[in-house]
This record gives sequence, C-alpha cells and structure tokens, in this order.
Amino acid sequence: MPGSDMADIGRITTRRIMLRLVPLLGLIYMIAYIDRQNVAYAKLQMVDALGMSEAAYGLGAGLFFLGYFLFEVPSNLILERVGARAWFARIMATWGTVTILLGFVESATSFYVLRFLLGAAEAGFFPGVLYVLTLWFPQEHRARAVGAFMLSSAVANAIGAAIGGALLDADGTLGLAGWQWVFVATGIPAVVLAPVVLFVLPRGPEEARWLTAEQKAWLAKALAPSDTDTADEGSAWRTLADPRVLLLCLVYIGFPLAAYGLSYWLPTIVAGFGVSNTANGMLNIIPWMLVAVALWAVPRHAARYANQTWHAAGPALIGALFLVLSVVVPGPVLKFTMLSIAAAAIFSGQPVFWTLPPRFLSGARAAAGFAAINSVGNLGGLIAQTTVPAIHDYTGSNLAPMLFLAICLAAAGLGVLAIERRLPRPQRRP
Repeated sequence: MPGSDMADIGRITTRRIMLRLVPLLGLIYMIAYIDRQNVAYAKLQMVDALGMSEAAYGLGAGLFFLGYFLFEVPSNLILERVGARAWFARIMATWGTVTILLGFVESATSFYVLRFLLGAAEAGFFPGVLYVLTLWFPQEHRARAVGAFMLSSAVANAIGAAIGGALLDADGTLGLAGWQWVFVATGIPAVVLAPVVLFVLPRGPEEARWLTAEQKAWLAKALAPSDTDTADEGSAWRTLADPRVLLLCLVYIGFPLAAYGLSYWLPTIVAGFGVSNTANGMLNIIPWMLVAVALWAVPRHAARYANQTWHAAGPALIGALFLVLSVVVPGPVLKFTMLSIAAAAIFSGQPVFWTLPPRFLSGARAAAGFAAINSVGNLGGLIAQTTVPAIHDYTGSNLAPMLFLAICLAAAGLGVLAIERRLPRPQRRP
C-alpha cells in the first residue's frame, strides 16, 4: 500500500480512537477526580463539624494516597490480565460507594478509614489508563492522547468548584449538612456509570467494532514492538527495581505534590478573600479553565518534536516561578492570577512526562512501571495534604505553603531533564 495511503489510514485511525475512546476514559477520570478532591470543599464545614484541626483534617485527606500507593501496582497487574473493561467497572463501583459513605462519618477515625479505603478502591485507574493508551496509540500520538484524557482533571476541578460551593450552601436540605451533600452527590455518578463502562468499553483494539479491519491492521503494525522492546521484556515485578523506574518515581513526586497542594488549598485561599461558598466555587473555575487550555496546547505543540522533554520540564519550572510570585505580589487579584497561571503550568507538563516510561517499558512491564511511578509519585499528594496545612498552622499564612510547593516542583522539572538523558532516544514510526 502506498505510503500516502498508509499515512491517511493512520490519521483516520488515531482520530477515530481519540473520539471514541478518550472521551469515555476522560468522563471516568473526571468523576474520579471530583471524588478525590471533594474534601477540599467539604473541609470548609467538616473541620468544625467533626472538631478537627486543619492538620488533622489534612492527614485524613492525605490517607487517600497511602491506600492508593499500597494497592496501585497489584491493581494494574490485575488489569493487564483481565482487561480494562471489567477492572475499571469494579474500580468505579467501589470508589463511588466509599465516597457516598464518607457523607455519613461521625468521627475523625471513620473519616481516616474511609479516605484510606477510597485510595485503595481507586488504585489502578489512572496508571491503568496510561497503560491502556499504549495499546491504542503509537508513541508520537501518546502525549496528545494523555493530554486530552487529563483535560478531564481540569473539567473536574471546574465542575467540582462550581458544585462544591453550591452543595455546601444546600446545608440542611433533607436533613443533611452541606458537607454531607458534597460526598453523597459526587459519589452517586461513579456507581451509576460502572455498568455502562462494563458494556461499552472495548477490551482492546481487536474488539473495537468502530475500527475497520484495515485500521486494526495499521494499528497492529504501528504498535508492533521493536527489537529493543522485545529485548527489554521480563518479569513485571523486576520492573520495580529498574533504576530508571525508581528515578522516575522520585522525579514525579513533585508534580502531584504541587498539583494536589494547590488544588487542596485554593478554596481556602479564596475563602480568605471574604466571598461566599458559592462565589468561592465559581471563582475556582478560572484556574481550571486555564489548565484545560494548557493541557490541550502543550501536548499539541510537543507533538511537533521527536524529543519532547522540555515540554515536561519547562512547564514545571514556570509553575514554580509563578507559585513564588503568588507569595510576593500584592493584593488578592494578583495573587489569584499568579496561582491560576501556576496551576496551568503544573498540569500541562504531565502528559509529556508520561511518554517517558514507554520509551523503555512495554507489556506487563509497562503496566507495572506506570503503576509504580504513579503510586510513589502520588505520595506527593499525601505529603502536600499533610504538609501544607502544617505549614499554614505554623506560619499563620495562607500563601507561605506555596513556597514549599514551588521548591518541590522546580526539583521535579530539573529531574526530568536529568533522567531523560538515561532513556532510549524516542523513535517515530510510519
């Protein structure tokens, strides 16, 4: 078949996969992100309702990431065996149930237990999607696919901001407090969507009825492992001891640390401006709109280059700079502007970061590697949601914790540049 025809088939195939697969995965991630971040809004009432300090609440919020860390690798290895359809449906049903139960906690202890269980329930979804995308998209298209998928996190934060404030103001409706409505109303969609995913999501490209035989053949050839990939196959568990995986785990911590630290603390910062709960939620839509634009633009620009490293490291360094500026500039408007730009930068480099592991991992090793990097990296969420409130309690400032986040994010950006030199060169395939 002439090269131009093959190129046309490739464009049509990747576009069709992008339109049919990524929106569904993105919808699931949007619900997941709302359900893990709803504590940021519930906190505005729940701290007093349960008689907790900011630091104690932050510990409970952060225990999500401990459960996530412990169960992520096993979850992803199960997914590699049973397929995304069944495993994602199971993940959704369990995390939705736990989220609803969070609306009925009566003590700090029950809050801690359920946050841990929420992390265990959701473990494996995000790295599972990253692994699944390697089965559907060739290397040169993955950053755009991951970026489109991660757009859901920005949409989730925007929707979560809007409904989080509104649900708090529903305090007393049907006998439930506002913070209870935050958990109940955001947990129900996951439970409802789980059976839909079970029937709609294909197990792999070979089961996709919306791809022609010609398109499946092109995709199989484009995704065929190279000699380097084949030589690198081995025990999935040995992947956890690969120095390159360990370095990526360490480097990635800075991204979730900054992202969760900022998203967890933003509603509290805006509340300090003296606005209502509903206005707080509406204002918090602004940074996530910027995040959405950046998640679309940065991977799209990165796709023009064989080596996309600076599209991961650059945004991290820019984000660190604007976090620092948010501390030093005067007035709430300028501070909020700096934080909004920082949020866009923090998130926009992550899709390109996730193109690094497939440069030396494939198959079950890729599933284990994605899970290991994401689970260790997401301990940054635990660090952020415990350290940020502690820094606030110690300093009495809402913005001083941003300096800590900036240092960690800058270290992550520099780490990306260092580790990328140890990886095989990226190769484009026809």
